Amino acid sequence: MAPNRPDEPSVERTQESEDFLNTLAEYHDKRGTLLDREPKVGNRHIDLLRLYKRVNEEGGYDKVSDTKNNKLAWRRIATEFLPKSPSITTQAFLIKSTYYKNLAAYEISTVHKREPPPPEILENVSAKGGDLLNRTVDNFFPPSSRETERLRGDEESEEDDDVEKTPKDDKMDVDEPGSLGRSTRSLRHAPPQRVLFQPEASTRQTRQSAGHLNSSQTNGYGTSGAATTIANYEPRNAVPATMKPVVTPSNALDTYIQSRKKYIVNKKNRPVPLKGMMLPGTGFPGPSIYIRALNALRSREPDEEAYALHHLVKISHERGDKYRFDQFPGLAEALIAKVIDVGALFFDVSWEISYLEDDLDQPHTLNGLSGTRDLLQRIHSLRALDIRDHLLPEQSAKALNMINEAALIIRNMVMLKENALFAASVPSIQDMIVIALNLPKHPTVIELQHYALEIAEQLTKFWVLDSQSPLYVSLLAQVDSDDRGRIITSLRALARIAMNLEASNKLVNVPAKTLRSICDWLLVEDEDLRIACLDFLYLFTGFPSNVETLVHEVDIEGVIKQLVRLLQYGAIAYEERRSVSKTARSSAPPENAPKLSSAIIEHLVTLDEPERSSQWLKTCFEEDATGEITQIQLWSAYNAAFQEHMVNNPASFKALMPAKDFITNVSTTFGGASAQVLTVGGQPKYTIRGIRPRSVPVDPSTKRSYLRCCWHPPNLLNGHADSKHSTAKIECGEFASGARSMWEHVVSVHLQVPRDQETGQWLLEPKPDIDMQNGDAVSATPPTKYFCHWGGCTHFTPHGTESAFEAGQHIKTHLPDTSIKQAIHAKHNRTPSESRPLTSSAQVRYDNFQPQFAQPVGLGSLGMSGRHHSSSKPTSRNGGGREDTLAAAQSAPNFRYFNTATDETDDAAGLPLSSVLVLRNLARQLNKIPPPSSVTEILSPSSPAHKRTFSVSEGSPEAARRATAGGKKPRLSDAATEQRRENEEREEKEAQNAGWVARIFAPLRDQIAFTASHNLTLRNYIGGLLKAVAEGGG
Repeated sequence: MAPNRPDEPSVERTQESEDFLNTLAEYHDKRGTLLDREPKVGNRHIDLLRLYKRVNEEGGYDKVSDTKNNKLAWRRIATEFLPKSPSITTQAFLIKSTYYKNLAAYEISTVHKREPPPPEILENVSAKGGDLLNRTVDNFFPPSSRETERLRGDEESEEDDDVEKTPKDDKMDVDEPGSLGRSTRSLRHAPPQRVLFQPEASTRQTRQSAGHLNSSQTNGYGTSGAATTIANYEPRNAVPATMKPVVTPSNALDTYIQSRKKYIVNKKNRPVPLKGMMLPGTGFPGPSIYIRALNALRSREPDEEAYALHHLVKISHERGDKYRFDQFPGLAEALIAKVIDVGALFFDVSWEISYLEDDLDQPHTLNGLSGTRDLLQRIHSLRALDIRDHLLPEQSAKALNMINEAALIIRNMVMLKENALFAASVPSIQDMIVIALNLPKHPTVIELQHYALEIAEQLTKFWVLDSQSPLYVSLLAQVDSDDRGRIITSLRALARIAMNLEASNKLVNVPAKTLRSICDWLLVEDEDLRIACLDFLYLFTGFPSNVETLVHEVDIEGVIKQLVRLLQYGAIAYEERRSVSKTARSSAPPENAPKLSSAIIEHLVTLDEPERSSQWLKTCFEEDATGEITQIQLWSAYNAAFQEHMVNNPASFKALMPAKDFITNVSTTFGGASAQVLTVGGQPKYTIRGIRPRSVPVDPSTKRSYLRCCWHPPNLLNGHADSKHSTAKIECGEFASGARSMWEHVVSVHLQVPRDQETGQWLLEPKPDIDMQNGDAVSATPPTKYFCHWGGCTHFTPHGTESAFEAGQHIKTHLPDTSIKQAIHAKHNRTPSESRPLTSSAQVRYDNFQPQFAQPVGLGSLGMSGRHHSSSKPTSRNGGGREDTLAAAQSAPNFRYFNTATDETDDAAGLPLSSVLVLRNLARQLNKIPPPSSVTEILSPSSPAHKRTFSVSEGSPEAARRATAGGKKPRLSDAATEQRRENEEREEKEAQNAGWVARIFAPLRDQIAFTASHNLTLRNYIGGLLKAVAEGGG
């Protein structure tokens, strides 16, 4: 901030000042504005050169006008130029206005080297505000006039009549004489009390006595506050009024001439308003963009229509959820009228929509009341314009672009259900779609026709279309197109006819070529096309007459076979693991918390409380509304989990949280858990209800189950392993976080292989002692024997192995394969069906050492989880009964399902659902139509039996049977020959009487049954299909 300058003369006339003013005058002449060479503020002239230098010392106009970072800057400058001014605030604004009018644009051009804003938003408007460097025509709005402010103030006052506002300075109450002065100037005063005049009857006051100050009454008005105020009134001292001097030719000729020139220039540049037009800024805000676009669209002016369509496309795309037809009457009709203008670009017609019955006879007039029934005949009778190439003239291209925008707006808006329902009630929109779909084949109309089809897709569900409807005929014609998008959209539109209405719409007069194409497209690997075809067939096959037509026009057997194949389209294999519990107690929830491995405990030890207790609780417990555990039992399990680590590393162990805080943290960790105090036998019992121990602990973050250690160390009898007298339930039972952690646990804890403390490597071979005499290695201890006792494994029994490496590699075969080559290894793993069955004694020993709770996670994916037994397993001569008992005790095989696609509600969806619905319709309707005239059964020794329908020209079934019989039959006796002939006649008679369902669905019974038993997604729909097939004799 620059220091205050001493008083200086008003204007310093130097050569530099003259040159600066001349340069400034040339600049203003080029800019078309007026320069006041010596502006006057108050009674002093302002030196523009000095003011220019002073403002730029502060950083320029924008810096000085920044009221947040440079407060009162203009006041300081005004103090320097107008010292001892009585009203410095007003003078500061006048100094700012002087700089703003004369020097601001010059500063932007010379100092900042930028293009200044035009005079309309700079010199011609007030100097309020700042930020001139960023001011443009688009972002700057001139302040409104006083009339606008007054009108706006009246509106605000009407809205906020009940809200008290702080009075402004110019509306504050003026002190009454005798008031309390400035201390109460801003407060409201109560109105003076009115005192009626009551003359005294006894005495009469005269004018001379009325002014006596010591009398009991003042002026005859009593002694009230109002009388005292009037009596003590003293006029204020006269203060000279501050008046703004008026510039006249007599007192300031040069200034008056400059102002007149400026007024003349501004008057010339001001556009002349139209007669009767309301000027901007006079209090009328104008219509919203929605109303302006609607009026512009209805004006039929090309420029206005282009403006409206441009904005409506953006609005319909961004505000499609709220922009509705019913809120803007006439918008839908205006858009439809714009779209049908496309007829004039390709035909010698100009379509018009009329709502008067007298005008409906005209060939170019469309019926806006109920739709035009003969529209197709009118279109076919029109003469197409001669368009030789794919390019349109400029005017036609612009018109077609606006038509496409209008169709796009309708398409975007009908995506909203309310708009679709409103548009469906406008009869002329069907005519619009028909006109668009029946345009000549030309590349420029493809976009418009796609919009028309998408509109029809959203609206046909509200219409009932008969076979003579122009829209129905036009949609059927689109199916024969070679455009994939057009085919799919038209099929969807046809399949949705009358979907939202109670009346059912029968699709009739469908060409045979269209039916064959739809059935052939079911073989194409295109999911969208298949679904569109199935949607059409679902509506088409709902009527027996349509199904009879379908049977005679297409290969119905091939269609049904393809539909049955599509029942398992995109099926995903899902395996459900089911096992038979050995004992009833194994299915009961565990009573104690699972035991975690040392690696998991070491990870939990590093955490701080209460995070450590929360992680341990999430790992070992789960929420259960019926679960209950005592507080002492839970606290003891928590202490026992970390007891070993507390003993081994007391210095580094972080203390456990107190019991009280631990019980409170249980409710924090599990929202459904709550601590309770029960009275049992007169004694309080402290429990926690809502949780129970997990049978298998999980990772608290990923919820992935941990692996259980199934190591069963056998009892020793005379120093040898005694598997016969071992207890099956003695197992390690610790849980590890993964296959590698479990392997390290088995190697270190059960095999007891030492590990180097420095490098962390396993010491597979013990270091021998050295003989000091000859230097030979001397074994300090006999070599260690390693055995595998994982789940009763007898791989190294009875002698064991001395190689720790071999034992460690063997342990990996019991664990899930998590390597990169997992998929490759799985191909070469032996499955249970390939394994050699165990002998009876080995089976008993294997049975006793199975894990108590569950198999390690991951074996199922490798084909190792199920324990299947071949039906050809040899049975011992004296142990057959026990073998069967053992086989029954084995775990049941896993159930494998093939589920198909589902929606967000887990209900069936996609191609499988559409296929089963069409099959159900066919099974129901085929039973209602008469069977074919002749059917024969062709038998082949290499293929299953199948049936075929023959026509009259192909001969009788007997001829077909003789034609297919090959080779020389063996000679039979007369009785056998007669029996065979009777059987053939009976089968032929049954075949002739059998219906369509039995003949077509019988060969596919096994495939449908497989889907019913292995597809859980379609189980609610396959039942209806099987019921319809059974009713038809299939």
